Formats: sequence, structure tokens, C-alpha cells
Amino acid sequence: MLTPTIETGRLILRPLTVDDAEDVFEWAGDERVARYMIYSVHTDTDVTRAWLSSIQGEHDRNYTWGFVRRTDGKLIGSGSIRYRHDENRWSFGYNIRYDCWNMGYTTEATLRMMDFARRRHNARRFAAECAVENTGSARVIEKCGLHFLEYCEYTKIDGSETFRAKRYVLNEE
Repeated sequence: MLTPTIETGRLILRPLTVDDAEDVFEWAGDERVARYMIYSVHTDTDVTRAWLSSIQGEHDRNYTWGFVRRTDGKLIGSGSIRYRHDENRWSFGYNIRYDCWNMGYTTEATLRMMDFARRRHNARRFAAECAVENTGSARVIEKCGLHFLEYCEYTKIDGSETFRAKRYVLNEE
């Protein structure tokens, strides 16, 4: 199922394309933004293009959007929501340009992604996790209605670092 364009008051959430590589690199290549992400800091736009190529096409109940600011058309972040068959739960993640932190964009976009999953797939169970030290991400998750469940760990894709993390859930059943 293709990722549709959806909107919020301040953002347009649209599918990302390889043509977005320069804009995406602005945050994916920023150590501050990538600090707690599972990916390593992108070293150049070729790395970003490769990631963008990997997310093109249809993916079963796995949606990724770019967050475009309505006021100026600037691509400022990205996020995804996907169904985790093993848990019968939807999980989400996001990242956004450093200069857009603490402005409510991430919460706004995430609430809309959750609403999309509810409407399209009747989703009622959600999960998210973040590094314990990533208090900004924890605030976003909590503002989206999720509650702390347990401590856990996650490791960057390249194995370079493992983080102690907090796992949050929401059950609306």
C-alpha cells in the first residue's frame, strides 16, 4: 500500500523521494540529530540517497513520510509508523532538523501518523522507545498518549553503540 500524503495544521506529510537527499542530509548528517537514532550519521548525500532508495515502493503496513513545513515548503524531518506483527502493535519513530526542535512539529506529525493508522487500519495498540538520555523524544512519546512500560536496550544498525532505553505503549482497546 503506497504512503499517502496527509496533513496537519502546520505540516504536510508526504512520501520521501531520492530527490529529497539534500534536505534529508541536513538532519541525517547532523550528529546532534543522529545521536540516539539507530542509523549512524550520514557522511555524505550518497548515504542518504541509498537510504531513500531503500524505502521506495510498497511496504506492507509500513509508512514513511517527510515532514514539510507549510509556511515555506521546507522539508524539516521524517517519520514512520509500521505494524509489528510479532507484537500485534504499531510502532513509530521520527527525526527532525535540530533548528526545529522544541517547536511541537514532531508531536504534531506523530499524532497525525497515529491517527492515520487508526483510520486506515483500525490501529488501537501503539509502541515507541527512545534512549533514556533522549528526554526530548520521551516528551514527544508521552504527549502522544503513550505510557512508560519498561526499560530495554537497542543497538545502532552498525553495532557501534547500544543504548539503555525506555519502552512506551498505548492500548486503546
